[in-house]
Amino acid sequence: MDIASLLPLTTSRLSLRLFTPGDADDLYAYQSLPSVARYLYRPAHTRERSEQVAAERAAQTAWRADGDKLALAVCRRDEPGVLGEVSLGLADARAAQAEIGWTLDPGHEGHGYATEAAAALAGFAFDTLGVHRLYARLDVENTGSVRVCERLGMRREAHLVENDLDGDRWGSEYIYAALSADLGSRSGD
Repeated sequence: MDIASLLPLTTSRLSLRLFTPGDADDLYAYQSLPSVARYLYRPAHTRERSEQVAAERAAQTAWRADGDKLALAVCRRDEPGVLGEVSLGLADARAAQAEIGWTLDPGHEGHGYATEAAAALAGFAFDTLGVHRLYARLDVENTGSVRVCERLGMRREAHLVENDLDGDRWGSEYIYAALSADLGSRSGD
């Protein structure tokens, strides 16, 4: 399925749309921050990497095979600019399992945008894409993302202790998940 024709997703305050190459500056503004990259287990983006990522994400619209990904820019409906992003990764097409994620520019935290955007994407995953199980992997120290998972109604299924090495720091992860029957339809409004 090519999902470009099904976008953007909208909530009362937000529009979730495909990235465009013109979003590179906004993407770089938060993806270049060490505080953001820390929870993504990778180095902060350079300006050049942000340009590459924006272009790659603009072209990612397939949803049919293991490894297909969708990353959407989170924007206010009434203002220009990218506040952050939400993403889905098709982990297992046959079992209809997908990983959900979100990253928000720290300057826009504390307004409920991450929860609103993630709820809209979860609803889209379950109701439109036919996902059966949605899960999130997050650093245990990322308390903001823990709260988002809990607000979405996801359950904590695992605590992986020191399972990933980020430079010189061992990171531990939580895995949260929900079945389509657990959350049902969620509009994100």
